[in-house]
Amino acid sequence: METTTATAGGVMFALFGGALLLWCAAEARVRHRIRRRGLPAVATVVAESDVHGALDSAPLLSFVTRPVSGARIGGVPGVEAGELVLTRPRGHTPLRRPAHLVPGGSVRIAYDPSRPGRAVLAAEEAGPRALVADLLWTALGLGCLAAGAVLLLAAA
Repeated sequence: METTTATAGGVMFALFGGALLLWCAAEARVRHRIRRRGLPAVATVVAESDVHGALDSAPLLSFVTRPVSGARIGGVPGVEAGELVLTRPRGHTPLRRPAHLVPGGSVRIAYDPSRPGRAVLAAEEAGPRALVADLLWTALGLGCLAAGAVLLLAAA
């Protein structure tokens, strides 16, 4: 392999792997924070009329926000109790939608009271597949980062 090709490939692999690792860490942190500090709720899986939306593995969820004191959410305006929210849960990456997330079904979630559209499935609803998916994305990022480092070292 030529030096310029190895360098360009190494840089691309390293950038992709690094960006993927940063994304994985940020998503895991957001989900963990919302599950620990967010408000629990029960959401209903909504049937989607959009053909492309129905193919998404993350279901469209509908839930109503609860009353929260202003001190808890930092006095953020625009967040009212009883607001109907439609959102997709964060960090839901399986290729197929699990069987228990059928339209009309109820699932437990946690949501950020300052941004109700930011919701995650409760840990018991996400199941062990969420951990496996996180590990696979992390392994892909580490592999790309390692491949980039090897190519850059070979080019040097």
